[in-house]
Amino acid sequence: MRVPLLDLHQQLQPLRDEILAGITEVLDSTGYIMGPRVEALEREVAAYCQAEHGIGVTSGTDALLAVLMALGIGPGDLVLTTPYTFVATIGCVLRLGAMPLFADIDPVTFNIDPVKAAAVLADPANAGRVKAIVPVHLFGQCADMDAIMALAERYGLPVIEDAAQAIGAVYPSRQGGAVAWRRAGSIGIAGCFSFFPSKNLGGIGDGGMITVNDAELAARIRIIRVHGGEPKYHHAVLGGNFRLDPIQAVALSVKLPHLPAWHQARRRNAARYQALFAATGLAERGAISLPMAVYAGEAEATGSEIDHHIYNQYVIRARNRDALKAYLLEQGIGVEVYYPIPMHKQGCVAHLGLNELSYPEAERAAVETLALPIYPELTEEMQRLVVEAIAGYYAGAAW
Repeated sequence: MRVPLLDLHQQLQPLRDEILAGITEVLDSTGYIMGPRVEALEREVAAYCQAEHGIGVTSGTDALLAVLMALGIGPGDLVLTTPYTFVATIGCVLRLGAMPLFADIDPVTFNIDPVKAAAVLADPANAGRVKAIVPVHLFGQCADMDAIMALAERYGLPVIEDAAQAIGAVYPSRQGGAVAWRRAGSIGIAGCFSFFPSKNLGGIGDGGMITVNDAELAARIRIIRVHGGEPKYHHAVLGGNFRLDPIQAVALSVKLPHLPAWHQARRRNAARYQALFAATGLAERGAISLPMAVYAGEAEATGSEIDHHIYNQYVIRARNRDALKAYLLEQGIGVEVYYPIPMHKQGCVAHLGLNELSYPEAERAAVETLALPIYPELTEEMQRLVVEAIAGYYAGAAW
């Protein structure tokens, strides 16, 4: 039996007729740009994410870009973020002539470490130049947002949540004393989401969403989304063509009500992995380490199912990672590395001198992490095959 990293066919089949009916409606309407389907999705996602406004855009990348543009980020500015992320996080900063400023990651969550971020912000060399903080909620678990928001308040900085992998994930904020669960995208000044097909809420092509609570900022982003035209053909500012396609909105509106159940299934699969791996003793022997849901304790205290981790990816650390990956692929088991090269080591920033920087935890994660299949429709039999294959590799390998 082959075990794919992701199987979208199983998700599509029960929803196919409803999606096709919506696409046909858009087709027959001849309203192919924006329109009521996009507006409906914007309201639905905003409500789901506990935000006042939703702005549909072309991709998660353009979501980040549009927010940075709306905040006036430009040449000479620094944007504090993580070196362990997808390139879009820094690419949008660089496209505006600004520079990414990195703080290393927490080795448990893979998210930006607030203690290290505080040290970066306190560095006199960065004084007055940092214009925003972009934490990334990696793999479906929120960064430590209370600590990040406290830093943002101390330095007077906006926080843009890169929530591309975390739609629906909740964070146990204690800013008011008692725990208040807040959704990704509702905590900072804006949240940026991707609807790339592999995401927990994935479209049938590219798409993205920005969530905002401030009406004035939302209005600026909407203008930027249409080339900065307000009114039409009047351009006081430059924007881009960042409009969400209504056909994508159709598919996403059909899928959105199923998202809580899909999140729950991913957590069920994660719990099953934990149990199956525990029986192998691989973690105790130092062959692998398993992902940790750091907000699980607070979630259990609620006495109800809550999306403290949505497992966009289930990422282990593994000895001899590359050899293990090759072995699993040979066995028909889909795995992937997110991400093999930290952002400060990428070729696109070599000319900026960033390759000479060192962020040890990000660099260690880049050579140790491996994502296993975790999609909702994954069966127990398939998971057993994954675990048995990993155990079989370490039984026969020198490590």
